[in-house]
Amino acid sequence: MEEVVRVAGPRAPGTGRADDGEGVGEEGPTALMSRVLADLMEAVRAHSGAAYLLSADGLVLEMAVKAGLPRSFSAPWERVPLTAEMPLAEAVREGTLVWVSGEQEMARRYPRIAVVLPYPYSLTAFPVADGDTTYGAVYLTWPGSHPPTLSARERTALITAGDELARLLRRATATGVVLAADEEPVQAEPTGRRDPDAAARAVRMVARMPDGLCSLDVEGRVVYANPAAGRLLGVSAARLTGRRLWTVQPWLDDPVYEDRYRAAMLSQQTTSFTALKPPKQWLMFRLHPGRTGISVHISPVASAPGAESLPGAMAVRAGSLISISHILSLAGALTKAVGVDDVVETVADEIMPTLGSDALVMLAAENDRLRVLGQRGYPDPGVVDRWDGTPLSAQIPSAQILGTGVPSFFESREELERVYPARFATPDGMAAWAYLPLIASGRPVGACVLGYAREHRFSTDERAVLTSLGGLVAQALERARLYDAKHRLAQGLQSALLPHSLPVLTGLEAAARYLPGTHGMDIGGDFYDLIPLGDGTGAARGAAAVIGDVQGHNATAAGLMGQVRTAVRAFTAVGQRPGGVIESTNRLLIDLDAELLASCAYLHLDLDARRALLARAGHPLPLLREPDGRVRALELPGGPLLGVDSKAVYPVTEVPLVPGSVLALYTDGLIERPGADLDEGLAELARRLARAGDGPLEEIADALIGMVGTEARGDDTALLLLRPRDG
Repeated sequence: MEEVVRVAGPRAPGTGRADDGEGVGEEGPTALMSRVLADLMEAVRAHSGAAYLLSADGLVLEMAVKAGLPRSFSAPWERVPLTAEMPLAEAVREGTLVWVSGEQEMARRYPRIAVVLPYPYSLTAFPVADGDTTYGAVYLTWPGSHPPTLSARERTALITAGDELARLLRRATATGVVLAADEEPVQAEPTGRRDPDAAARAVRMVARMPDGLCSLDVEGRVVYANPAAGRLLGVSAARLTGRRLWTVQPWLDDPVYEDRYRAAMLSQQTTSFTALKPPKQWLMFRLHPGRTGISVHISPVASAPGAESLPGAMAVRAGSLISISHILSLAGALTKAVGVDDVVETVADEIMPTLGSDALVMLAAENDRLRVLGQRGYPDPGVVDRWDGTPLSAQIPSAQILGTGVPSFFESREELERVYPARFATPDGMAAWAYLPLIASGRPVGACVLGYAREHRFSTDERAVLTSLGGLVAQALERARLYDAKHRLAQGLQSALLPHSLPVLTGLEAAARYLPGTHGMDIGGDFYDLIPLGDGTGAARGAAAVIGDVQGHNATAAGLMGQVRTAVRAFTAVGQRPGGVIESTNRLLIDLDAELLASCAYLHLDLDARRALLARAGHPLPLLREPDGRVRALELPGGPLLGVDSKAVYPVTEVPLVPGSVLALYTDGLIERPGADLDEGLAELARRLARAGDGPLEEIADALIGMVGTEARGDDTALLLLRPRDG
């Protein structure tokens, strides 16, 4: 993937003409980008599009120029994080053109967009790049009637426009122009010559029509209405101009009607709706869309119509697109968050770029105190550390909102200081703030603070979005804190049940590794142990080693594992032979009636006789690496799993174990992979053991446990290595 670079410099107008190869012309880069976008849309017959510039930190695409759609449609995507699962961000990340052929493919690949805009349309996105420098990106949309693939002519036009935009932006940076999008994207106007007399002739023609006719721009505003439209709507044609159609009369103010306009604009298909003009006149509205707006035909109908409508009409979708987009985006991302740190990072990644905030702090309410869970955007950690331990009764907004449950928005420093004492009002150097209480199940779990480096006006839509997002974050945070608590408990239990260290024995090297599974509580039933065997004088003449796997990955399995390990130690201490130790442990497991099974491999290592006596209960075969580098699996006869048959017998096998050889005992988590045969995993383990050489046993253990990798693990893994040495 190409490197994403942000070119910065002092803001200055371009010098020279656009075609002199040096500057960007007097119009500036945004105006020229607008022209390129309009020409491209005309060339490929796209009905909407936008061009983006990369933000100063290289993390967000900011819309600079748009065409064909109202801002109410494009607002949720005026700032697109490069991490977002969206065609535009993917095009930049992968450095390639992305094509989405229709609504079904959009639903499959980008479900968050499909839920917000479930209309029939096609979309392409491509990066604007020059060599290893990416300046931004462009997207275009077509009606759902577009063929399922781009034509060669269209692809050529897209590539040409991308190259032209890249050259334009390269020239701009060469003259010191900062490539930055304005707060509101520029509307690209269609190009082409106009007949000055055509408008007058059109006005005279439609004035003679008995039905209402009006023209809407891409923002839904009436730019022209004939006299009949005014009569039917009960508003003079002159007063209609400049107003959105569904706001001119109370009986037109219905989300269904605005949705039909939205469906027409995005699908470029004719839609319709009927509305009752009080007291009893029904009017039919037919919306005929184009790339520059919509023509509306209004006509009376004799009686109340049925529910049918023309193709392209969509079901009602009330509410703000901005709210829906942000809420769905964050909700989808939070489903992947597990612990508290994940929630903090996810909220920062999703909310800060899209809402333009510069800093974020996540706080928890614990024992009548605020605790800092994490932050983003503050170079000095001490700025937010002052919140840690603050009483919930303190007169600061982050504490007060937890008592009221009502979010607070402060658009300037002065506004905040009018409510709170100055020493508490501006502790972080920001200029505007949103304080969001995090309430879950009616109980305050924390607060989320968003900071803005400059004064910021919170619109009604934005306040509604942030309030809704606060509820989602609260639920995710509560789940994450519960998970973290269980995780700490599991780790503590696992640590208590496994050996803290292996005993040091003369003439024997040992190394062990344990990896928990990454699913669930990170706890399981795998265990190992190394037990010195005395000769009655206090001197060690050998060792007993055990490795096993209790069925399950929960606290019950871990608890039973502790009992099995303790039983093995007890039966070893009373002098039982390997077969007897396993048989006694098997009977104990059955007596406990735990309804869990276990595998086990157990051995006595006689260092003087240079041999090992091994017994096995349904456990994977140990591997033996000879001093000359040869590796073989020890074909040991064994008995059934522990917990199956109280009368089971476990035969013992003697294996020569010369100094310098390495005996590897392991659980199936080391060699088991989804969709792969166990023999393949065993062969790979043998190859790694053979390549390990005669190096330190700890390094060999690291090489073998590396088979597990860093991906999600469904099972825990234990490994125990033993190597006799002379002396």
